[in-house]
Amino acid sequence: MRRSLFFKLLGAFALVILVLAVIVSVLVNRATAGQFRLYADRNGQLWAAQLAPQLADYYARQGSWQGVEAALQGANAMMGPGMGMMMDGGMMHRGAVGRDMWSMMGLRVVLADPAGRVLSDSAGVLVGQTLAADQLAAGASIQVNGRLVGTVLVAAQPALATESPAAAFLRDVNRSILLAVAAAGLIALALGAGLFFHLTAPIRQLTAAAHAIAAGDLSRRVAVRSADELGELAAAFNAMAANLAAAEAQRRQMVADIAHELRTPLSVLQANLEAMQDGILPADDEQLASLHEETLLLGRLVADLRLLSLAEAGQLKLDLAETDLGELVCRAAERLRPAAEARGIELAVEVAPDPPRIQADAGRLAQVIGNLVDNALRYTPAGGRIVLAAGWSDGPGPARRPMISVTDTGQGIAAEDLPHIFDRFYRGDKSRARASGGSGLGLAIVKQLVEAHGGRVWAESPAFPAPDGRGFGARVVMTF
Repeated sequence: MRRSLFFKLLGAFALVILVLAVIVSVLVNRATAGQFRLYADRNGQLWAAQLAPQLADYYARQGSWQGVEAALQGANAMMGPGMGMMMDGGMMHRGAVGRDMWSMMGLRVVLADPAGRVLSDSAGVLVGQTLAADQLAAGASIQVNGRLVGTVLVAAQPALATESPAAAFLRDVNRSILLAVAAAGLIALALGAGLFFHLTAPIRQLTAAAHAIAAGDLSRRVAVRSADELGELAAAFNAMAANLAAAEAQRRQMVADIAHELRTPLSVLQANLEAMQDGILPADDEQLASLHEETLLLGRLVADLRLLSLAEAGQLKLDLAETDLGELVCRAAERLRPAAEARGIELAVEVAPDPPRIQADAGRLAQVIGNLVDNALRYTPAGGRIVLAAGWSDGPGPARRPMISVTDTGQGIAAEDLPHIFDRFYRGDKSRARASGGSGLGLAIVKQLVEAHGGRVWAESPAFPAPDGRGFGARVVMTF
């Protein structure tokens, strides 16, 4: 049987209720018993104070305590404080109601002589025994003509006696306490069950959604119904599910893009080789050079994918050395200028008077510059201009950072494409025609290599004014 969180919480709550019920019952019982004893003691003192003058009158009439036990047993037990009592010839009159009425009232009357020896005990237990001074102090002294002739004590009967009214009272109080605690516990348990069901409902929904996502349903989401920790958990779950869905979509797109990029050169290789086998194409140097070009394209694609995987895994090795960014840009421009001139595009270099020097892998940064210039050449028409610059970013003090930028006068980048141009295999041309672009890995490699150097890269478009007043279509900036 599954151990549900709901039942665990409910069981823990029930245990807490039980412990609290026991503690409350014990404390209330002790407090009630203590207050009842205090009441009984004070009531006994009132009774003793009332009996003292009557017993003094009895002693004055009789001259001794002879027959006082019978007189006490026949006293009017229903008499309250302030009511008169007549004692004559050893008997109390005015409504005598029979023997042992003190016991029926739950009281016990004890009479002791001046020495503390018990002369009469309505319970018949202490007769002949001597009471201590502190026990006598709880009673009322009996004086005749200024002489102490005895002490009367009135107390409640032991509450443990089953026939005692005190025992009956405490038993009723305990029963009421237990009933009240049981009722309160049941109500609290019912309310707790409702609360726990409400608290665990989002967890059950999250569990069901997690199972659905594990089964492949990445569209599953949970409702966010509160702003507390459970609401934050639901929001985080939804964000995780959205990221998983996006990653899965990106993975599928990447697989499709890789298949597309591999299919073209492989198709060319297969077609040409089959044509050579069938004798349609001659196996001359021109055809072999074309096949070799396709194999180079395949090799470059595989190398780019490997480079990306190493960079993303943080395993790309960099040969760091102090590098002058101005010299690096100038060397890259000299290497790339022939390709730009062949397309009728001007490749200019702008280096700050104090070019920055950084710890970098010059070969990898040259690869970054090559990818950026190659991308700019692809989208810049003949007669256009590309500016390769090295210097410092705007900002005083620590905000001034080493910078390399590549700016072109091409068609620019569409606003919807701008946030994605550094993604793997992303191309603005969804048809992925070879004439309109490369594999879509060049800018992704740029981003990974710049970040591997601890830098940051971003693109800016549409056109913005250049120092010479000419408009520029796109600009890629790297800071380190």
